[in-house]
Amino acid sequence: MALQPLRKHIDRYQAALSSHPDKVGEDERAAAEIKFKSVSKAYEILSDDDKRDLYDAQGMSAFETGNRGGMSMDVDLDDILAQMFGMGMNGPGQPGPGPRRPRRGADVEQPYTVTLEELYKGKTTKFASKKNIICSRCKGKGGKEDAKPRQCMQGGLKTVGPGLVTQETVVCRSCKGTGNVYKEKERCKKCKGERVVEEKKMLEIYIPRGSKEGDRIVLEGEADQIPDQEPGDIVFNLVEAEHSTFRRAGADLSADVHVNLSEALCGFSRILVKHLDGRGIYVKHPQRGGGPLKPGSVIKIAGEGMPHKKSELRGDLYLVVNIDFPDREWLMQDGRMDKLKDLLPKSEDPIQAETVDEVDYEHSNLDDFGSGDQDDQGDQWEDEGDEDSAQPQCAQQ
Repeated sequence: MALQPLRKHIDRYQAALSSHPDKVGEDERAAAEIKFKSVSKAYEILSDDDKRDLYDAQGMSAFETGNRGGMSMDVDLDDILAQMFGMGMNGPGQPGPGPRRPRRGADVEQPYTVTLEELYKGKTTKFASKKNIICSRCKGKGGKEDAKPRQCMQGGLKTVGPGLVTQETVVCRSCKGTGNVYKEKERCKKCKGERVVEEKKMLEIYIPRGSKEGDRIVLEGEADQIPDQEPGDIVFNLVEAEHSTFRRAGADLSADVHVNLSEALCGFSRILVKHLDGRGIYVKHPQRGGGPLKPGSVIKIAGEGMPHKKSELRGDLYLVVNIDFPDREWLMQDGRMDKLKDLLPKSEDPIQAETVDEVDYEHSNLDDFGSGDQDDQGDQWEDEGDEDSAQPQCAQQ
């Protein structure tokens, strides 16, 4: 059952009762009071995560009279909802509570890192998993076949804490929240009264090609088994590892490629990049109508991106061109620089200015761009003629 809809229905019912206490007839007041207390107890369970988990695991037996929770055994959350809102285990609007389904255990979620190659091609992997399963000898009772359990003094719950300000409700270690315990000699010899035993099982994960980060791979019912509950799922949340060559955006891929100056100007026919499945991507440049490549030019190859799940469609591959220029030593050999000047286009008309300053320069990058802003030091200033002065000096008017 979904938690939020239940809270909404209970809120409405409580509000209706508390807003009109005097409108209930004298002959109906006792029944209304019982209903109000029942709804209050049900709401208390739903609004407290620990009690909600305990109810999911043990039902209302975890709140039976005698434990410190103070709940009555004759109050059943499902019965309350079914009677008041028509919400049995069959769902809203179904007549009567219907047959009760086993409660469900918690899911086990964990991250699973995969490479971009594995997401591109798909992957199937097997691994050994250890989990608890219902003891086959005692069928999850915890005791021998003819043994009769005695009631746990804690009733399945134990309240710890200072008591005046905060309290915490935890599952009793003796009975594991069942409310029943067996004498040591009456416990099941196989599970030692634990009701479950550990089992090693081989599991298989299948990651479809085209999967992406954040996708969930669910192994249904493979979490720990708990008596009287449906086992939860093992859920793997995919985490995409960073790739050394490719970047991904949806179904598209991009990569940086390098060509030399001759290839950028005159063309080439070669493999530009090795794809995720090991194929070489062969490109002929220029194609019809194409011109020289410039730094930052982008070559788009349709249909060579990531595959779409459950489809034969694929995204596109974008290759960002980086041009490797020859170094100075190469230029200075055999008069190559003069030959290039004769071959390459001449520079445009120089910029004209009345005043011209010839400056020195250095090769750099933009890492320090903007770091020379003096305004970061505020409006303070120092008199250059008085270096020892600790305070700023103002000019006389």
